[in-house]
Amino acid sequence: MNQAAMFQLTYGLFVLSAKRGEKDNACIVNTVQQVTTTPNRITVAVNKANYTHDMIVETGMMNVSILSEETPFEVFKRFGFQTGATTDKFTDCDYYTRAENGLVYLSKYANAYISAKVVASYDLGTHTLFVADVTDADVLSNVPSVTYAYYHKNIKPKPEKTKAKGWRCKICGYVYEGEVLPEDFICPICKHGAFDFERI
Repeated sequence: MNQAAMFQLTYGLFVLSAKRGEKDNACIVNTVQQVTTTPNRITVAVNKANYTHDMIVETGMMNVSILSEETPFEVFKRFGFQTGATTDKFTDCDYYTRAENGLVYLSKYANAYISAKVVASYDLGTHTLFVADVTDADVLSNVPSVTYAYYHKNIKPKPEKTKAKGWRCKICGYVYEGEVLPEDFICPICKHGAFDFERI
């Protein structure tokens, strides 16, 4: 089987936010989809290793910021390359506001946001699939939504040439130094599996 065929699927990129107590957090996801209009429902698959995952499991609430093509790489680093378990991702961040549900969404770099409440969840092994009712939404700009392909072609910096030997994550650039990459290896930065690594 040619796993590269999976890269031909189209994906958007989103900031998924949640709140537990006084703690706000968010992560980058590429798996938000509207599944019904009556009722208005979305699905979101979230990696269980993400701190945001546990917040959603506990509270059942989430906001989705739909990223636009104006989004700089800094936003992906802030929300995708560090964990909210040990970092406040909103420190020195001046481009968010709160929706009526009390959760944050990006007021800049997003062309729309969606607030949602979980009505069902399904264990997918490494991820949980949340089915959620849309409780609020608004359009913020007319800038086109960023796709995964657009991100790789126009936003993500090209990898620097390195003399290191091993395997490089094609998603975030993390380098695993070793002759053999374990089949079950998970990138410690972006949580992608061994398939998303290339030999260097």
